[in-house]
Amino acid sequence: MTDIKKQGIISAGNWIVDHIKSIDVYPKEDSLANITNEFFNNGGSPYNILKDLSKMGAEFPLKGIGLVGNDTDGNWIINDCKQHNIDTNNLAIVNSPTSYTDVMVVESTGRRTFFHQRGANRFLDIEHFNFSKSKEKMFHLGYLLLLDKLDEIDSKGVTNAAKVLKMAQIFGLKTSIDIVSENSARFHKIILPSLPNVNYLFINEFEAQKTTEIKLNGDLPEFNLLSKAAKKLISMGVNDWVFIHFPFGVYACNKTGKEIFQGSVKLPNKEIRSVVGAGDALAAGILWGLHEDWSIEDTLKLGVCSAASSIQDFGCSDGIVHYKDCLKLGEKYSFYSF
Repeated sequence: MTDIKKQGIISAGNWIVDHIKSIDVYPKEDSLANITNEFFNNGGSPYNILKDLSKMGAEFPLKGIGLVGNDTDGNWIINDCKQHNIDTNNLAIVNSPTSYTDVMVVESTGRRTFFHQRGANRFLDIEHFNFSKSKEKMFHLGYLLLLDKLDEIDSKGVTNAAKVLKMAQIFGLKTSIDIVSENSARFHKIILPSLPNVNYLFINEFEAQKTTEIKLNGDLPEFNLLSKAAKKLISMGVNDWVFIHFPFGVYACNKTGKEIFQGSVKLPNKEIRSVVGAGDALAAGILWGLHEDWSIEDTLKLGVCSAASSIQDFGCSDGIVHYKDCLKLGEKYSFYSF
């Protein structure tokens, strides 16, 4: 019997609704601010990535795994996913509020302050994953450091997330992870156990520095430092590619030592509305290219172009357009060079 070619992306982890409120001023304690506008938006790694892929025109299956509450936000997530052809059969409803973030945006400055309810995401655990009948090609998990049960460590120092990723690989899926930019000392304990079960690591310059303890010097790290950090991450266990992204581009390195830098799209400042969904949009573009077996050069180009598309609107996925139109942004504005 001929093997059926695997198709599709499963994404799991944090399912969040952002309650975004524009305010006239950020108040001091015991004082008042006026809300001038408010709306809902998708948030969290799996939700953002799957919705981005849908809006980019994905013709391969998209499936979500996670937990939501039996409430308005949970219903909103499920209905929104269905409208974007995302399979919600593995979005379980639990007796906890759907995770949400109150995002306060000061109109005059664009500065954002976040108040997060961890909610249902706290309870996502090994029992919610079963890959034995999966026909999909890839499995993405995010955000590590923000998934209470999956971040738990057993007596041997292995996290539950590492066990889930290993299970996915056993059943033939290529795995990827993303991390939350937490300013803590937990990176070694939580991230390192997963790396031997990861094919593709998405990590920004701050997270890479916290994980490797190699200082990367801000928004435009030096190439030799990026190379050093990426190769250390591969030595820690990453199977295929490390993608370190930062405002001016993305650096990629694989296990054979191939290195490549792709600059971000040179969008004019007047075209930039919000960068809040840029990292997930970049991951969506790269996952698209990997799924479709594109060259790594074309894959990274789509990644930065989908990120550029995202930052042209306020919500994480509101600015995302068809992948061909994403690529046109690069053609129109060109790319930063390293």
